[in-house]
Amino acid sequence: MSDSSSSVTSASSSTGRRTGTEKLRIVVLSGPSGTGKSTIVNRLTAQQAVKLIKAISATTRAPRNQERDGEDYYFLSKEEFLRRRDANEFVECFEVHGSGNWYGTLKSELQRAHDLGGWAMLEIDVQGAMHVVAQYPEAVTIFIRTASEAEFEQRLRARGTESEEVIQRRLETARRELEMADRYRYQVINDDLDRATDEIVQILKGVEGNSNA
Repeated sequence: MSDSSSSVTSASSSTGRRTGTEKLRIVVLSGPSGTGKSTIVNRLTAQQAVKLIKAISATTRAPRNQERDGEDYYFLSKEEFLRRRDANEFVECFEVHGSGNWYGTLKSELQRAHDLGGWAMLEIDVQGAMHVVAQYPEAVTIFIRTASEAEFEQRLRARGTESEEVIQRRLETARRELEMADRYRYQVINDDLDRATDEIVQILKGVEGNSNA
């Protein structure tokens, strides 16, 4: 784990909700596909050792299977999405080339977590993370990685669901993302799910402790 220190204000009101004068508490998790980010996020939100509110992403793609609006995603028309983008309502957003679908995190999601007295937890890519930090320098950024590229490749191949072409493309994407890892405040190696999850909990508790000191 690596650390570049900064402070985050995190005092709670007597009702458990936060006052308008307090800073937002934001934690951003990024890392290559296959490093276990989503599993860690689910574990963190289930445990609630630290109060985390997962930011719900907005998208222009159609719902899949049993996905529900306002729970899995905010499903917006492209016109509505772009209108809100132009109104500066997103902290980060991007278009997926090829599909033409847009994805993004609304600033209102950060405020929702703040109002509930918790951290806004964003699981986004490295480009989105840099957009968040540019606007909220106090955000806690955590890069999830494997111990080595060889281990990462082994995990991809163990899935048995992807072609060699897809595996090579994911490896190349992972290399580009790893080049950005040093721009994160912390790096966590996920070679053991329980240990990685606990490490993130301790990071956030440490930030809370420093803020309340």
